[in-house]
Amino acid sequence: MLLSGCDSKLAVLNPKGPVAKTQANTIIFSILMMAFVLIVVYILYIIMLTKYRASKTSDDYEPPHIEGNKWLELTWTAIPVIIVAILSVVTVQTTYAVEKVPAGYEDQKPLVIYASSSDWKWHFSYPEEGIETVNYVNIPTNRPVEFRLYSYGPITSFWVPQLGGQKYAMTDMITKLNLVAEHEGSYLGKNANFSGKGFAKMEFEVQAQSPGDYTKWVNDVKQTAPKLTEQEFNTLLKTDFVGRKSYSSTHLGFAPPPEGDMAGHQHGGDSKTEKDSGSENMDHMNHDMSGMDMSGSSSMEHGH
Repeated sequence: MLLSGCDSKLAVLNPKGPVAKTQANTIIFSILMMAFVLIVVYILYIIMLTKYRASKTSDDYEPPHIEGNKWLELTWTAIPVIIVAILSVVTVQTTYAVEKVPAGYEDQKPLVIYASSSDWKWHFSYPEEGIETVNYVNIPTNRPVEFRLYSYGPITSFWVPQLGGQKYAMTDMITKLNLVAEHEGSYLGKNANFSGKGFAKMEFEVQAQSPGDYTKWVNDVKQTAPKLTEQEFNTLLKTDFVGRKSYSSTHLGFAPPPEGDMAGHQHGGDSKTEKDSGSENMDHMNHDMSGMDMSGSSSMEHGH
């Protein structure tokens, strides 16, 4: 217990974005509420043990028969109800807040990134930029990022503790997670849902960069990374463990997300932007799937 104080600060209580900060505040508030309850219970416990201990009375003492006190009954019934009501209101408000784009960023166009998991790795597709990475993802600071999550295998859980709570990635639907990084830095991401033998190695790095550095990185990937072919992507899916990889195209053209999610979104930008970014596969899929918008979403969020 004492040695735990020598460890670094808990990631969930060291937020680097508004979503994680909201959740950290809720955690701290809940802990304080529960600590208050425990302190009151322990104090009453000690008082009862000392004030009404058997050694203070004679051997033939018999306590009087009391039917009950309605005010005491009401008191110890009302207090837990009030505590639960307060925690419920705070939790519901927090849940609704983190499902939306964080306050103060509503007017900004979010950067859409498709994050898909496979055994035992993470694929990050940037439809706007026309690039893709494996086991790492770079994002600009002070811009909302909309992660669209799905899986090519068992259910996984996308979690970056310092940026926000986890959300599930599943095979037949898209779940969405809105995050913002307000500080530059490297943040650990992981799969928070046990999904098989390689679960422990499903970690990735989130690199939050200034907008200028992010643009420079995107251009560098476009110029130096190879194209992602369907054959290469299928090989990635079949390979258990791979390192970091970068590609100057995405798999979204030949292996689109579940339920045709790509169609209605226009990849987070207009057709001209997509053509300028060199994402020929994405333009072709928009043409084939125009008019469809069947994206699924889920409000399953825990780890608050």
